Amino acid sequence: MDFIMASTSTIYGSAYLSYLEKPLKELFGEAREILFIPFARPGGITHDAYTAKAREGLSFLKKPVVGIHEKEDCATALKTDDAIFTGGGNTFLLVTQLYTNNCMEVLRQVIQNGTPYLGTSAGSNICGKTMMTTNDMPIIYPPSFKTLGVVPFNINAHYLDPDPSSKHQGETRETRLKEFQKINDTPVVGLREGSWLHSSNNDIILEGKLRARIFIPGKNPYEIESGTSVKSLA
Repeated sequence: MDFIMASTSTIYGSAYLSYLEKPLKELFGEAREILFIPFARPGGITHDAYTAKAREGLSFLKKPVVGIHEKEDCATALKTDDAIFTGGGNTFLLVTQLYTNNCMEVLRQVIQNGTPYLGTSAGSNICGKTMMTTNDMPIIYPPSFKTLGVVPFNINAHYLDPDPSSKHQGETRETRLKEFQKINDTPVVGLREGSWLHSSNNDIILEGKLRARIFIPGKNPYEIESGTSVKSLA
């Protein structure tokens, strides 16, 4: 498998996808066309508009970017295109649409068979065993919380550390993930903004400038440095 799970599509002070330009040139270098999945966006931006944004963001690749909604059949499009990008938005909506269009299992198969894949935010969340560590609001009820499971853990995109100067007394992101693991035995990788996981050569490596926070059920969370493998998390 060869795919990238990025915490976000845009980091502060940069354009959409620009911080991923180098790894994406390597990931999609031999692709003839990139199939974009815009299903995560609720009202406010159409699938056509979201695809246009993806097309502009990936313009440095000089390759056509086509929305999956433009294809006659979603499952067939996944099987025939040679590169896939799933954008961010609301994970509940994305998962619902993937199941509704009979795409979840097909997407899993093509990724496992080696089709290059990029996920950002919600598009990364679905790479985990379930979507249950998303930060998104449940604006729609998906048929299942089970997702692609192409990695042996869950993703928490946009991971935020506690702010010691804040007067907010509510739960931190770490508290929420520990609550999840009181009931579920799934490891979680907390991906900070500007970090991504790259699965290639039978390994999964943290990349980017920042560390990631690892949550293992029954153990204290710990930090890993960029360049560390997370393949063994289970």
